[in-house]
Amino acid sequence: MADGSQIHPPKPATLAAQALGRVDPLTRAIIPPIHPSATYERAPDGTYPGGRTYTRDHNPTYDQPESLLTALEGGQAARLFSSGMAAATTIFETLDIGDHVVAPQQMYWSIRRWLQDLATRGRIELDLVPNGDQAALERALRPGRTRIVWVETPANPTCAITDIAATARAAHAAGARLVADSTLATPVLCRPIEHGADLVMHSATKQLNGHADVLAGALVTASQDEFWERIGQDRGSRGAVLGPFEAWLLLRGMRTLFLRVSHSAAAAQRIAEWLVSHPGIVEVFYPGLPSHRDHAVAARQMSGGFGMLLSFRVAGGAAEAKRVAGALRLFKNATSLGGVESLVEHRAPVEGPGTPVPDDLLRLSIGIEAVDDLVGDLAQALRNGPSPATA
Repeated sequence: MADGSQIHPPKPATLAAQALGRVDPLTRAIIPPIHPSATYERAPDGTYPGGRTYTRDHNPTYDQPESLLTALEGGQAARLFSSGMAAATTIFETLDIGDHVVAPQQMYWSIRRWLQDLATRGRIELDLVPNGDQAALERALRPGRTRIVWVETPANPTCAITDIAATARAAHAAGARLVADSTLATPVLCRPIEHGADLVMHSATKQLNGHADVLAGALVTASQDEFWERIGQDRGSRGAVLGPFEAWLLLRGMRTLFLRVSHSAAAAQRIAEWLVSHPGIVEVFYPGLPSHRDHAVAARQMSGGFGMLLSFRVAGGAAEAKRVAGALRLFKNATSLGGVESLVEHRAPVEGPGTPVPDDLLRLSIGIEAVDDLVGDLAQALRNGPSPATA
């Protein structure tokens, strides 16, 4: 149209806010219904005219959040799971005994521990490589035998960054699939499929939901191939599915995803820059800092910010880190991340013996509070830091 009023495809933020713009066809309700039914009626001839058989794999409350997540990630399909761990473990449950897996040394500790347990029991062969070390990853690959290359970027809790595109090329050359845990980035900041990933995993409990009131996981695939079908069969067979109310809550949370992620990332950037200059801090881990080892890679594959999670090491060791965590007043001392409230956690004791996390490290999950208040809280807990007014 000459007047420039042509309709363009909605931007991702609009798709999220309107949950794809769907309206209930029966009632014209803008907010979608919840379908708690466990079963569906057959027609007299035994067929299912509604296209549903049993709730374990066919609950209609899944349809809208799965479709929205597919659109936001630029994939072909998505599946919801009962937790992030259920989503992750389902991928590995589809492997044959003895298949080879390459994963990073620094990653969500429950997945790493579970993979190590599988390897100890002879279920898989496993190599853990330093995060972001492309040469080490390529040396670990076994062409024709490596089935899954797993990356987590940014990684929890040190925010290490992996070059998704380079890793995808190496994995595919070896005949392996690349799976990216993008929980800390969300599709707001990074879309791994655009960089060559075959599957994207989310602990949807975190920023996708954003309110710390849903336990959920999700997978998005770049291709609806045989492997994707195996994942679907395993989800249904093991019952690793989300309840309909949880699926509805997840969709509700995803409507504000872009607002929350953008606010938290901007606040985390400012807090990281303030911490870098504080005399009581040994080191700050945040990919938005030019001093971060992987800043250049992060800047290339992320846009709109660098995430809501950051970590720092406290001068004085583990005892001082514990004291600082306990002295914070606005930051809640609790596990998890990605909610509207800011959290702090002394991470090494949580992960236990053998963790690669320094014992003086505190992990922050930045919420949506006023950033001046959060900086002030850190200043008072760290005692002799600069005042919030000069931060």
